[in-house]
Amino acid sequence: MTDHVSRHPQTAAWFDAPTVSDLRRRAGAKWNRFGPDILPAWVADMDFPPAPVVTEAVADLLTTGDLGYPWLGVTGAPNPIGVAFASWAARRYGWELDPDCVVPTIDVLQPLVHVIEAATRPGDGVVIQTPIYPPFLAALEMIGRRLVDHPLGSVAEGYPLDVDALRTLDPGARVLLLCNPHNPTGRVFRRDELEALAALALERDLLVVSDEIHADLVYPGATHIPFATLGPEVAARTVTLTSPTKSFNIAGLRLAVAVFGSATAERRYHDLPRFGLGGVNSAGLAATLAAWNHGEEWLDALVGYLDDNRRHVEATIAERMPGLAHRAPEATYLAWIDARGLPGDAGADPFGFFLEKARVGLNDGADFGVHGRGFVRLNFATSRGVLDAVLDRMADAIARTT
Repeated sequence: MTDHVSRHPQTAAWFDAPTVSDLRRRAGAKWNRFGPDILPAWVADMDFPPAPVVTEAVADLLTTGDLGYPWLGVTGAPNPIGVAFASWAARRYGWELDPDCVVPTIDVLQPLVHVIEAATRPGDGVVIQTPIYPPFLAALEMIGRRLVDHPLGSVAEGYPLDVDALRTLDPGARVLLLCNPHNPTGRVFRRDELEALAALALERDLLVVSDEIHADLVYPGATHIPFATLGPEVAARTVTLTSPTKSFNIAGLRLAVAVFGSATAERRYHDLPRFGLGGVNSAGLAATLAAWNHGEEWLDALVGYLDDNRRHVEATIAERMPGLAHRAPEATYLAWIDARGLPGDAGADPFGFFLEKARVGLNDGADFGVHGRGFVRLNFATSRGVLDAVLDRMADAIARTT
């Protein structure tokens, strides 16, 4: 096993602290789904405490008792979330956007479902690059839209986007649903790949719904390109969905944004019943503003720590886990692992194998669509001590089968 010599020593005080005993005292989903003898490495929650600026912002609400309805500014003026995200997008991605186009939402799935439902009819096709985040598939099934599968290439090829296959996709598709950075593979699509998708959208008159929630978690060597920056015509047919919840570990505070590239798409969204859309909460608003306005130092340190962890996972799998194929992600804190090379039942059901034999709870690749069968997803956003305990259990279980 490789030794942990961090290339980012300033991160240790923030991210090395959580222990298994600390984490088992938490009440959230990650550490309570499985039994007390299982080490969980599944759902996309990090084990780190939130950024200090976020914690302080929420603590101030409690100290002052300011837990009433949140205030998003006067009518006709840019709301503070729009201003904060526009500034963040300009600094982080070079994306200049109008704050008035930014609509606060509860999470990314809420506008995703509503936008697709407003733009399509039951039975219409939606293009998706699979394997994919399971709620995408569940959402299409729930609203009666049809999956037009555009699978990514193999792990050996680095999960490329199949540009040639775009020409043969079902012409009945009405929406392109993009996940970039991609969950679960961790791909950050290159400009030429995105331009090929944009050309398809323009040619087929597709609405593009682009989930970019992992955009802040991109590692050296890759660059996030917001889909809406590919030109005015592309921006006009794009709804971008994002949130600080993944990068700042505040999913329980429930706040995201939808960035509308056209007034028509935004009007259709606002025409939906107001109470069906819900509203943001005070703690989520305070945390989001703190993150986007003051959280960059913490985020940069986090990405450095996660970069060390992803390399550690890659090296450990290569050194100690024969039968697994893995390529370090270009973004996210999620390792997408091909376990089809394990013998017998282990390769057919790696989720069950690692749960039973290693006592490690991962995400089952089968939940990500047919192209995820035989895969597992591992969350490495934890302290090095906890991560090593997870990897040791997995390696030992594999050793006992060979």
